[in-house]
Amino acid sequence: LILMQVIMFLLPAMPYTVSTLYVEIMRGVPMLVIILYMGFAVTPPLRDVSQEWVTGEIDLRGLPAAVIGLALGYGAYLSEIYRAGIESIPRGQMEAARSLGMSYFQAMRYVILPQAIRVVLPPLGNNFIAMLKDSSLISVIALQEILQQGRLWISRNFRAFEGYNSVAMLYLVMTLALSLLVRVIERRAAIE
Repeated sequence: LILMQVIMFLLPAMPYTVSTLYVEIMRGVPMLVIILYMGFAVTPPLRDVSQEWVTGEIDLRGLPAAVIGLALGYGAYLSEIYRAGIESIPRGQMEAARSLGMSYFQAMRYVILPQAIRVVLPPLGNNFIAMLKDSSLISVIALQEILQQGRLWISRNFRAFEGYNSVAMLYLVMTLALSLLVRVIERRAAIE
């Protein structure tokens, strides 16, 4: 009975506690470690368990493990960006919306979030560019991405200078294109 009361008392704080724990752990662990962990520590046991309990095999090796690892790692950073964007809006905005008769969710949807989106666009764009560059880390779990393709080409031709320059130029072109796209989106969303 006492245990049940403790659980009911702590239940409302659980989502906040779990999300805070997730953010702190993921931001404190290097992205390479997260990708290696997903590729070699999480997906093999999941495959083994799925063979016993599920009809068919759930195989998350390779690309799914890399995508999940990048998503988990960058999800923590993105959640902090969104949190900071929402907190940057003055409290008076929420009070004004609530005094007009809006519910909390209506105030968030129509007043707070549209303003917060404009605030978070620059760091959001920077994060997507960083994620594009960090996608080269998935080569450590033997996935065929740009860096891995460059290394394979170098091992066949013994021309490291040309191979790594090509990889660098490809990443540079992709990041510059994404940077230009982010700038266009920022200009369109700017308050006039």
